[in-house]
Amino acid sequence: MIRMIDVSRVEAERYDEPENTLITGEAVALDLRPASFILRAAGTIIDWLLYLGSYLLAWLTVIPLLIVSLNISEGVINAIAISSLVFMIVVVPTAVETLCHGKSLGKLAVGVRIVRDDGGAIGFRHALIRALIGVLEIYMTFGGVAAIVGFLNGRSKRLGDFVAGTYSQYERVSHTDREVFGVPLELQHWALTADVARMPDGLARRISSFLVQANGLTPATRDRLSRSLASEASVFVSPIPQANAEMFLAATTAIRRDRERAALDLEKRGIDALEPLLGGMPHQFPRR
Repeated sequence: MIRMIDVSRVEAERYDEPENTLITGEAVALDLRPASFILRAAGTIIDWLLYLGSYLLAWLTVIPLLIVSLNISEGVINAIAISSLVFMIVVVPTAVETLCHGKSLGKLAVGVRIVRDDGGAIGFRHALIRALIGVLEIYMTFGGVAAIVGFLNGRSKRLGDFVAGTYSQYERVSHTDREVFGVPLELQHWALTADVARMPDGLARRISSFLVQANGLTPATRDRLSRSLASEASVFVSPIPQANAEMFLAATTAIRRDRERAALDLEKRGIDALEPLLGGMPHQFPRR
């Protein structure tokens, strides 16, 4: 029998909705995974070698030939050196991140993308701010400032990310097929006559997440969370079965899923039956 106990819901809310979960305006929970500090550092090093390597390669090959052939003065040479350096470490990164929607060669190699704090694609303003501040925290300090700031926050954001309102999102998340739960054998007879009302979306999400991840929890945490969730879900179920809390949650979830699926199938059959009338032409009206 499920015991009605007073357990705080704060732990359950934290368990289901981590810091990196974003709730959209349509009440859809998005699991946004920031890139780790190691991945960000690896991608930055690749980009750093690419941009500075291109700059040095140009000064070792093409630009000296132009200076000799055009007989350019020393002042003009200094101006070309500064402007070409700014072009490679500010203009090129800004253009690449803007045109590639937050990606570059280094980010593509490690599987990350720069996005806004709300998960949307960055624009020119975000890329420009990141590139300008990156001159200070990456090139002038050899990444020291970016490393220190990245260590001190959960999303490994550097100064440019804080100012621009962006962060690095990890995209190579392995796909896992969620296990489909059915009504336990001990409760199949009860499920035939059980009245299971629609539960709040937040509660339904927490129950679903618990059932998926229950095998990875410690026995004490698994028992505590199952009893807490069962206590909340019992308000929407009648009669309460003689079963343990986790079995009760699996049964109610399967019942609601199957009944909602049946309702959707019935609605689809009704729409399919009306399709000839809804899409057909009026009587004897010519089809042009």
